[in-house]
Amino acid sequence: MTQRVRIGTRGSKLALTQAGWVRDKIGEGATLVTITTSGDRLSDRRLADVGGKGLFTKEIEEALIDGRIDCAVHSLKDMPAGGPVGLTIGAIPEREDPRDAFVSERFASFESLPKRARLGTASLRRAAQALHRRPDLEIVPSRGNVDTRLARLTAGEFDAVLLAMAGLKRLGLGALARTLIDPVGAPPAPGQGALAIQVREEDAGASWLAALKHGPTMLATEAERGAMAALEGSCRTAVGAYGRVEWGQVLLTVEALTPDGARRFRREGSSDVSRGVAGARALGLKLGEAIAAEGGESLVAWAQGA
Repeated sequence: MTQRVRIGTRGSKLALTQAGWVRDKIGEGATLVTITTSGDRLSDRRLADVGGKGLFTKEIEEALIDGRIDCAVHSLKDMPAGGPVGLTIGAIPEREDPRDAFVSERFASFESLPKRARLGTASLRRAAQALHRRPDLEIVPSRGNVDTRLARLTAGEFDAVLLAMAGLKRLGLGALARTLIDPVGAPPAPGQGALAIQVREEDAGASWLAALKHGPTMLATEAERGAMAALEGSCRTAVGAYGRVEWGQVLLTVEALTPDGARRFRREGSSDVSRGVAGARALGLKLGEAIAAEGGESLVAWAQGA
């Protein structure tokens, strides 16, 4: 018998593309339910000023708790370290490219930007990493969906933008990337490139989730999210983490920066895959806590938005 699965998603082109992929994986009987989030309604303001990344998940999670949908599809990087009671991440599919993409109509790479060039991004992490390498750059806030940011680039509001390569590829726009940012040298947001299938805890063992699970991606992203939890990663914190599974090891690179990019704190480590998800998360927590200890009061201050 066909099982009916209602999939909650934001209504942006990228969100619908991602949710459509999940629907196709689940198969016949799966349908999409579009939900407008606070993050969508407040697209003209910085997330740090209006409540953080949870604004992209709040209304969808409420629909899941209320039983109006059976699962939610989120970009994992948009999910806070902790979720509502009664909900859990039931599956993480195989990750798309986790790297940041440099997009410009006039310049071939980040390194080729002229002095005082305007770089469009609303991500504190991307801004801090860019300023760490090039303190002369002017950071121009650039929220909105991919199409909106690309239109502003074409209109000349900035000289370049940094976007998630995963989003560009899912939209068929991967060719727009001039270069890709090294994920070890400048780690992406924790969970970037991965999707999270959120369900009610009692549905975590549902058979239709099986086709959506990818073990290596789960290990890598759990390590990243462990670091994020230790560093209180949010839209007020410049935290990057890059996990990957190689030769039986979960490898993790974590960094945190002050908002102006002047100070950067980094740690790297590994965990044997035999230790599973718990070992991967413990690795992330360990590296994140080491960075927090090294950064001391400077990290605490900017983590609180001071």
